[in-house]
Amino acid sequence: MSGTNRTIPEGITVMAVHDHSHRSAGLHLPSFRRNPTSTAPGSAVSARDDTHTARAYVFGSVRLLMGFVFLWAFLDKTFGFGYATPSGKGWIDGGSPTKGFLGSLSVGPMESTFHEWAGAAWADWLFMLGLLGIGLALVAGIGLRLAAVAGTVMMALMWVAEWPPAQHLSDGSPSMSTNPFADYHLVYAAVLIALAAVSAGDTLGAGRLWARLPFVRDNGWLR
Repeated sequence: MSGTNRTIPEGITVMAVHDHSHRSAGLHLPSFRRNPTSTAPGSAVSARDDTHTARAYVFGSVRLLMGFVFLWAFLDKTFGFGYATPSGKGWIDGGSPTKGFLGSLSVGPMESTFHEWAGAAWADWLFMLGLLGIGLALVAGIGLRLAAVAGTVMMALMWVAEWPPAQHLSDGSPSMSTNPFADYHLVYAAVLIALAAVSAGDTLGAGRLWARLPFVRDNGWLR
């Protein structure tokens, strides 16, 4: 106060200083508030890039595997490598790629229709060109949308041919179907569609170069 000189006793001053220092040295609980500067933006971007790259390589690898499935089927049926097609029974040896499979069907609503198609020249050519075209497109990583459409149609027809919903064949014997709906034909079709949707040809393939071509740029369905 004005005009008054008040002296604080020394003991009180020491106690005040001691009490203040005791409080400041006490236990402090950690703060759980997010510090906006604690996470480096570069690290987050790098993590996202790494994840995107890994995903791209996974899809690219799956694409190559699927391409080998279709391409090998074409080669084996053409040259008779002794796997699904016996040696000497290949297409170039005069064998029919469709006669054995379609002619032996004994189940499903299109059984008689497939029997009529079995061994027909047009059926052989369409089937083999489909296997070759889909296989090459997948391996090269180009034209995946067309490959997905063609492959889905082919897988749908083969699904109908084997007809998983049936528990018994037309002669009454067990069909040995393991699932009334889902089988590998539907899985293959779904994979083909997924590969086209994510542009899987851009990694481990020529998808990017293909997309830069003028006629492909002007016709997106060719991607």
